[in-house]
Amino acid sequence: MSIFGTMKTAVSGMNAQANRLGTVGDNIANSSTVGYKRSSTAFSTLVLPSTQGSYSSGGVETNVRYSIAEQGGIQYTTSSTDLAIQGEGFFIVSDPNGTPYLTRAGAFVKDATGFLKNTAGFNLMGYPYGTNPPAAVVNGFNGLEEININDFGMVSSPSTAGSFPANLDKGAAVVPAANRPGANAATAVITNKSSLTAYDHAGAKVLYDFYYTKASASPDTWEVSVYRQDQATNGGFPYTATAPKVLVQQTVTLAFDPNTNKLTAASPKAITFTDPNDGATPAQSIKIDLSDMTQFATAFTPGKGIIDGNAPSPITDVEIGGDGLVTAVYQDGGRRPIYQVALATVPSIDKLLPQNGNVYLPTNDSGVVTIGFPQAGAFGQIYSGALESSNVDIASELTEMIESQRVYTANSKVFQTGSDLMDVLINLKR
Repeated sequence: MSIFGTMKTAVSGMNAQANRLGTVGDNIANSSTVGYKRSSTAFSTLVLPSTQGSYSSGGVETNVRYSIAEQGGIQYTTSSTDLAIQGEGFFIVSDPNGTPYLTRAGAFVKDATGFLKNTAGFNLMGYPYGTNPPAAVVNGFNGLEEININDFGMVSSPSTAGSFPANLDKGAAVVPAANRPGANAATAVITNKSSLTAYDHAGAKVLYDFYYTKASASPDTWEVSVYRQDQATNGGFPYTATAPKVLVQQTVTLAFDPNTNKLTAASPKAITFTDPNDGATPAQSIKIDLSDMTQFATAFTPGKGIIDGNAPSPITDVEIGGDGLVTAVYQDGGRRPIYQVALATVPSIDKLLPQNGNVYLPTNDSGVVTIGFPQAGAFGQIYSGALESSNVDIASELTEMIESQRVYTANSKVFQTGSDLMDVLINLKR
């Protein structure tokens, strides 16, 4: 056995423990880093050929492993843009050059330009939400955009659909056809009336008057008529419009089942009217669901009117659901979906390549990136107002540190012993 070989083996052992101590130091330093994944050192032997009468000492080499797939604890915060993933998946973020990365660090905050940026300076990416929900590009980053909240600060959307149920009094008097609101005559008899607020293409509020009039008692039928309120004559009938304005008028007849006092199967379940007065093309069409209308022997009771669309008002908050849907909350209480956050994963998560800023790059060893939406397939759920803490266990790291220190000291003793033996050999010559 070579004394020099023994000393080199001891140096190899000290280098290995120094690497191990380096990973322990990184883990402890990043124990409070959001989404940090601990690293560890694996050891393997280096064996040199030996003869029967002589042993050649080899050494040890190290391989750093990353526990990226290990879930960290979820801690709740007070910010709605703080995001945590429970389960599989990574947020897709981009650097200032537009290069996409993967990360579990979800401490996002809206910056001065409207981007959702985490503490390392990476922008959250997602699919823009258009008329229809977006579809994920499963094998690439195409179609993803940096989420910018300011792009939707003063955007209005016209009303297109809503619901306006009510209970109609079964004992109400039947009104002749000529005197029903649908005839739009000054002699109209108003049995029941309610109004609903909608929005045109410019975001202006428009009030629509709904009239409910009993048309017959056997069978039980009611007429529902809709007019635009600002076209009323002194607040009543007839409703008129001076060119180039167009009169908004629509009537539908509802039929009720006397046994259930609900709409019959053959009865219309909605009323659809067109309002071209804002000049948009195509003209605004609004469909109001009436399927929950009832006819019980009690006073007229309008239900809760619900309609889509919103006026142009500034965004006051952003809500992010468990499915990754980003919804802008406006000052007037309106809500609008604007983005869909996507998640990414790879077949071998622990083989991702760590980069500065707690982000990762796919490698040949990690496999091809797959992109999808939260709560779909193998992807986990997003928690808003929460962060994933690091998966570092301080107690384990301190134990590793003590063990590494002891083993490093033992290797240094081997080196020191080899050095003493060399002194003995040198002194033999003297």
